[in-house]
Amino acid sequence: MRHRHSRLRLRQKPAHSRSLQRNLVTSVLLYETVRTTKKRAEVVQPMVEHIITIAKKKQPHVAIRAINAIVTHKNACRKAMEVLKPRYALRTSGFTRIVALGSRIGDGAKLVNLQLVDAQTPEALAEVKEKAKEAKKTKAKERSVSKKKS
Repeated sequence: MRHRHSRLRLRQKPAHSRSLQRNLVTSVLLYETVRTTKKRAEVVQPMVEHIITIAKKKQPHVAIRAINAIVTHKNACRKAMEVLKPRYALRTSGFTRIVALGSRIGDGAKLVNLQLVDAQTPEALAEVKEKAKEAKKTKAKERSVSKKKS
C-alpha cells in the first residue's frame, strides 16, 4: 500500500525533469518571478528556498560550488550571493510565494506565478545590510564575553 507516500515529482523522464527544474530555478533567481504550472512551481519552490539558504549559511567558496551545481547560468549564482543573500539576511525561511493566476486556455492547466518575496528598493536594502551588520557585531560581542567568563 502507498498510504501517505507523496513526493514532489514531475511526469517527464528523469533527465528531462531534472533539466526543467534546473532551468526554472535559474529563471526564478535571475528574474525573481516566473509564470508556470502549479505542479512545476510546487516542485521548484523548495529548491529555490534551499539555494538561498545555502548562500546565507555556508562559506562563500562552498556556497558558490553548491549553487553552480544546480543553476545553469553563472549570473544566477552571482545574484544569489550578492543580491539575495543580504536581502534575506533577517528572514529565516519563506523566500518565495506562489500566486494563482487561473487556467491556461489551451489545456486548462492551472497557472501560477512563482516569485521571490520582498523585492526591495536599494534604500531598504541598505537598511537591511546595516541591521545584519549590527546583529553580527552583537553576536560576536556576546561570544567574546561568554568565552572570557569560561
